[in-house]
Amino acid sequence: MSEFASHPVYGLTTDVVRSLSTWLIGLVASPIGIVVLAALDSTIFFSAPGGIDTAVLLLAARRHSLAWVVALLATAGSVGGAALTFWMGVKIGAHGLDRYVPPKRLKRIRRRVAGAGAIGLAALDLIPPPFPFTPFILAAGALEVDAATFFGTLAACCIVRFGGEALLAVIYGHQILLWFDSDAFHVIVIGCSVIAVALTLVSIAKVFKSSRRAPQTAAT
Repeated sequence: MSEFASHPVYGLTTDVVRSLSTWLIGLVASPIGIVVLAALDSTIFFSAPGGIDTAVLLLAARRHSLAWVVALLATAGSVGGAALTFWMGVKIGAHGLDRYVPPKRLKRIRRRVAGAGAIGLAALDLIPPPFPFTPFILAAGALEVDAATFFGTLAACCIVRFGGEALLAVIYGHQILLWFDSDAFHVIVIGCSVIAVALTLVSIAKVFKSSRRAPQTAAT
């Protein structure tokens, strides 16, 4: 293993992976990157489980004094993206929801709305990834839950979620940064980025297919 690690090809590969990973991290672990990533994470077009949480931890660990700002930026982005998804749900309506949400999951969502309403749906944001929260946002709009209650609860849950992550970053910042600087982490970043791109393409394809199915359904 030590002989392989000392091979020039291994060193070049490691440098390329680290450079690409560092560029990606710099892109998302920035104030603007946090807002954009959080917004995308709340839409049905994008899929990167755990991506926004990792970005919050990294940026807050790097900037202890502004950790609370990082949490607020992530909250603002997340609520903004959720507003777009909610609006799409309103446009789709309850009858069109089954085109975007699998039947079994839709049945659970309907039960959740009936039992807990807007607060119960929004509170699901506290469940850690890879829990699929965006279908619940879409359903909240389609099933006409109270928007003010839903978004008020969602904003509070986001502050708890991202605020907790920022606090952990402040407390364990040194250990977090050491791990984030390791070769293993950079390899994981590249691997997860490839998976995120693949999942996002699948999500876009599903949305496109579902939207094209609407006229056909209406015609029949």
